[in-house]
Parts: sequence; structure tokens; C-alpha cells
Amino acid sequence: MYNSDSPTRAELPSSKQLLRSTILAAVSAVVLLVAVVLPAEYGVDPTGIGRVLRMTEMGEIKQELAAEAAADAAAASAAPAQATDPVAAVTATSNAAQPPAPAPAAAAAPGIEWRDELPFTLAPGEGTEIKLKMAEGAKAQYAWVVDGGQVNFDTHGDARGKSISYEKGRGVAADEGVLEAAFTGNHGWYWRNRGQANVTVILRTSGDYSDIKRMK
Repeated sequence: MYNSDSPTRAELPSSKQLLRSTILAAVSAVVLLVAVVLPAEYGVDPTGIGRVLRMTEMGEIKQELAAEAAADAAAASAAPAQATDPVAAVTATSNAAQPPAPAPAAAAAPGIEWRDELPFTLAPGEGTEIKLKMAEGAKAQYAWVVDGGQVNFDTHGDARGKSISYEKGRGVAADEGVLEAAFTGNHGWYWRNRGQANVTVILRTSGDYSDIKRMK
């Protein structure tokens, strides 16, 4: 059987070369951590690269969803303790037997001529985001309604090096109002279905924006 020749001592990397390779690998790992992992996973962007590559927003959303999940878990664990009172338990059972109130018609705003209407369906646990491209100070009128349940939402905006949260809500069936851009950039909504069944959300918008886009 033929065995390959072992490398000579001269062919082996020197201690200096190994040290240099180790240092380069460590520096590369730190750069990836700061520029990619922190923005994409935790919404922390010390270099600003994550905001440019739109990874910081993804990390911020992940952190918000994690907070929502923790809040939902805490609420679920606290619920059984409230049933120790027989009167409260009977009341809760009676309320549970009542059908949920129907969602209001897509924001009663008579006389408004909507420019865009976007319906979309969210499965349990699914979320999506729609953004308007707006100049600073521009205003857009909106109305959205949920058919089949309720959603958690976050109205926010982002631009290069900037971000803002306008409003947040949990278990909401409809909302309407005027969105005024705090700066030039993308402004809109993120919805997440925390229920057990599919829901359909219908968003209607009109006003001063140049583009509307569903991000994911």
C-alpha cells in the first residue's frame, strides 16, 4: 500500500503564520458579529451598516415579537389563578359563550376616496408589514379592519439612520387615522396574528405618498 509522503518541517505553517491566521479569523468573527448578527438578531446597530442593509429593522421586529410572546405566556399562566372565585368563573364562562363583537366596517370614513386598498390573510403566528414612501411632513389617511379576529400592530417609520414608533396595539380589530411622516423615508404598519385561526386584514390608504409596498 502506498502512503503519501509526510510534509517536511519547511512545508508546515510557522507559529507566526498560525498566529496571524488566528488573529484574522477572530477579527472577521467580531466584524460579522457587530455588522450582521447584532442588527439582524437584536436590533443593535453600532456601525449603521445594519440599517443600510435593512437588517436592523428585522432585529427590532424579532425583539418585539419575543416581547409579545413573553407577555402572552405570562397572561396565559395568570389566567387559571383568576378562576378561583366561583362568581368570576361563572361570569367568565358566560362571557366566553357570547359571540365576539363583529369588527367595524373598514373604518367608517364617509366621503373619502381611497387611493389604494390591500387585503391580505395572516395565518396563526404570521406577521406582515406594509410601508408608504413619504416625505417629511407628508400626511396619509388610513383605515384598516380585521375580518375573523384581532391582531397586534406596530405603526412605525424608518430611514437611513432613523427610526420611530408611532403607535402599538394588542388585540385590535380595526384602526383609522392620519399618519404624518416624522422624516423622509418608509412609514407604515406591522401586523401579527396571535390568534388560533386565519384572519384577513384590509388596509385602505390615501394621501401624500409616492409608493406603497408590502415588505413581507
